Amino acid sequence: MSVLSRRLLHVFYPNRCPVCSSVIGAMDRFCPECSGRLVPWKGSFSVTGADSFSAAFVYGDSIRPAVTLLKSGRLGNSAYALALSVADAIGDNGIAGSVDVIVPVPMLPDDVRKRGYNQAEIICRILGDRIGVPVAAAAEKFRVTLPQKELSKKEREINLMNAFRIPSPDLVKNKRVLLVDDVCTTGSTLAEITRVLRIAGAAQVHCACACKTPDIKNQST
Repeated sequence: MSVLSRRLLHVFYPNRCPVCSSVIGAMDRFCPECSGRLVPWKGSFSVTGADSFSAAFVYGDSIRPAVTLLKSGRLGNSAYALALSVADAIGDNGIAGSVDVIVPVPMLPDDVRKRGYNQAEIICRILGDRIGVPVAAAAEKFRVTLPQKELSKKEREINLMNAFRIPSPDLVKNKRVLLVDDVCTTGSTLAEITRVLRIAGAAQVHCACACKTPDIKNQST
């Protein structure tokens, strides 16, 4: 959505903070109060097989309402706020100018129909516009898996094995790929998609998320 479109829409449907729902400016991400409570992610984390990992925020109470809104089927200002925050994070890490294509973490088609959209893909579209990089829905999830939140790290890895594929390898072959999701916990999903992207011929795979859960020793969720 262009700047003009956002400003016009704001006249009839005021933009709201995705955390507290207070009215904010047309181009704002969060209200000043909520923005001041957000915790930037500054941790050290790596995804198996990936060239880098970036995240905007630590996942916790201060950002959780925005993520819930993102997954609720309503969106509001959540995708815009989170996508631009991801753009800042990869810019700080020097990744923004070093990728050729952005790939969203996919959902099963039935899950997309139920929600009405893939939130990772919407984040990618906004992010792509921001940094001037094309988006390709190159990864596909084709096998039903158990809910990740109920599994240990090792169980997550087994659960996701052979759940993803790259139907059109030419979309990523010899390209520097930025793989994007909304929230990262153990990195199992990103690692499995990174693996299939590598098999498809991706030259590099950089991973980025809006939120990373806190780094807790022996974390199993």
